[in-house]
Amino acid sequence: EVQLVESGGGSVQAGGSLRLSCAASGYTARTYMGWFRQAPGKEREGVAAIERDGTTNYADSVKGRFTISQDNARNTVYLQMNSLKPEDTGIYYCAADFRAGLRTGKPRTSEFGYWGQGTQVTVSS
Repeated sequence: EVQLVESGGGSVQAGGSLRLSCAASGYTARTYMGWFRQAPGKEREGVAAIERDGTTNYADSVKGRFTISQDNARNTVYLQMNSLKPEDTGIYYCAADFRAGLRTGKPRTSEFGYWGQGTQVTVSS
């Protein structure tokens, strides 16, 4: 059974930083992992994603502020979030998939088959 466990969420003032982690277990060869977020009353949106070979995709709203990285040996993906803004507030979800394919641009929920439970990020002004 595939399990994704997020950690690292919390509350921070605007301009601050947080680092999210996603530890994956129950499989050996995922192809794509990503981070999504969902604010109250809004749809879940893609933030960043990374292929196993290290290729990354970002939403335009976070480019230059967020960095996704991975440790394949530990099956862990990270999201370093800098220069946080109040509009970054939401529940952040880790996602993984095992299918091959060419994925470009802002991550889409349809590209992922497995999801974590989420971790809250709150940015105050």
